[in-house]
Amino acid sequence: MHTELDVDHLKSWIGRAQTRTDTITPRLASSLAAILDDTEALAGGDPAPAGIHWCLAPDIAPMSGLGTDGHPARGGFLPPVPLARRMWAGGKLHYHDVFRVGDLVERRSTVSNVDVKAGRSGTLCFVTVTHEYHVGTRLILGEQHDIVFREIAPALAPQPPSRTTPGDMRREVEADPVLLTRYSAVTFNGHRIHYDRDYTREHELYPGLLVHGPLQATYMLRQAQEIFGGKLPSTFVFRGRTPLYDGQTISINASHGADGALSLWVAAENGVVTMDGTATAPE
Repeated sequence: MHTELDVDHLKSWIGRAQTRTDTITPRLASSLAAILDDTEALAGGDPAPAGIHWCLAPDIAPMSGLGTDGHPARGGFLPPVPLARRMWAGGKLHYHDVFRVGDLVERRSTVSNVDVKAGRSGTLCFVTVTHEYHVGTRLILGEQHDIVFREIAPALAPQPPSRTTPGDMRREVEADPVLLTRYSAVTFNGHRIHYDRDYTREHELYPGLLVHGPLQATYMLRQAQEIFGGKLPSTFVFRGRTPLYDGQTISINASHGADGALSLWVAAENGVVTMDGTATAPE
């Protein structure tokens, strides 16, 4: 099935911009740290946990303003793509400085591209949003965020086990519903594929709850930060490869490349890589 889209109408969203502000409160920072299994409470002035920017300035819509999937109804800042599935495709981060607890952060966002393609599973619409995060006059982070909208189709058959070599540094995480629910809460993410198993199976035709793309990316980002001696990478580029479902022990892996860059990936329990990326050393 291939849905015909009004491409010109969707592309008219290119250049649309919005600015939002949010504060990295001690509670918000400590909540994300706890999800990542850090035990220390954070206070004003402390470096914020890796990935804190994905917790900032979420869409806050009233219950009456939500779509059936739990997301705010489309057609505001993002183009009204009439494809039911919305997922992370990947992104790129460029750090210039460090977020700290107590920072008042201004996020300036622009829809920079809309691209429609025909895939094996149907029509795909890729929307690219660029973000700049400022604290006062300082640019802290530049981000390219790639979102993919697609038609609902039965999930592909599970990929066969992979013999992927574990990374030089490897951490295991239990991807259970409690982890997914807490991350949805700290990011104010109402997408039902992360907590409503009946909806996920019956309406979006996935076999289980999906582990958030930004949560996987956060684990990789934190892995890089630890390897770089507590400093965030200069750049981090990542891409989702296949859905990752709950109810299994996943692994976060990292290995040094010959060029000095760090290769990172998340693997399901059967070894299949669900997200991978590359981080460069801090400048």
